[in-house]
Amino acid sequence: MTGSEPDRAGGELLRALGAIADSPADARTAGRALGLPEISAAEHTEVFVLNCPPHASVYLGPEGGLGGEGTDRVAGFWRVIGLVPPREPDHLTTLLSLYAALGEAASDAAGDTAAGAAAGPPGLADRLGRAREVLFNEHLWPWLPGYLDAVAELGSPGLAAWAALTTRALVAERAVTKAGPLPLALRAAPEPVSADAPLADLAAALTTPIRSGLIVTRQRLRDGAGAAGTGYRIGERRFALRSMLEQDPGPTLGWLAGQALDWSRRHAERAPGDPAGTWWSERAAHTARMLLAAAERASAAVG
Repeated sequence: MTGSEPDRAGGELLRALGAIADSPADARTAGRALGLPEISAAEHTEVFVLNCPPHASVYLGPEGGLGGEGTDRVAGFWRVIGLVPPREPDHLTTLLSLYAALGEAASDAAGDTAAGAAAGPPGLADRLGRAREVLFNEHLWPWLPGYLDAVAELGSPGLAAWAALTTRALVAERAVTKAGPLPLALRAAPEPVSADAPLADLAAALTTPIRSGLIVTRQRLRDGAGAAGTGYRIGERRFALRSMLEQDPGPTLGWLAGQALDWSRRHAERAPGDPAGTWWSERAAHTARMLLAAAERASAAVG
């Protein structure tokens, strides 16, 4: 097979890490097994429901939300490898479990081949290994590093520790997994942010990670409202951001530009030279340039 042959312990670690994102009860059980600080139901909801939904479609889909093209793309992968897609094919728990299962199956097939057993068709271990690489390169690595950054900055002790541990596991997998071309989701990404768009469209683009290059959580928006001196209106993120832009566009655009610059730096430093990281960094840098120019225009109009 290509890449490394993961052992059972590695597969169990990935499953346990994925289980944290599934439900508060699973998070408590898996968290204790992993030695993480206690994760309360309130923390679990705050992170995984209100701020950082653990679905690939939110971060790789052109709509920036659950379902749609992002989910369809992941469901297609399940079908290609001969499996019926589950109800939430792009959920992190499901993806890490599948990744672990493919690695274990590839190791088993390789062991059978080495022992001379006739348990499977010729080349099965290689095919399973390639499927695992595709899953990692197309549906895990393109969004998880940034996602885990966003989780960590929410400040939940247990889930910040989980994000750090998952990041280490992910980086270890990256080191032994053969890299592929730029992921399809990034190659087919929609147009980047345009600061000349109507406010509703601008708010939608900025809260769609694959268009803006940054992850704008509810908590970050609340903090941004304070930094920009605007009121924060409770509601869906796009509604809240549009309200901030309407109240005081110059400071809000300036704050957003700072966020984009920070995300560009983080993407670039996370895995220097990595094509996906470079793509994300350049997209966030584009957003920063557009927003800085718009902030300057807004300030000049007021002056």
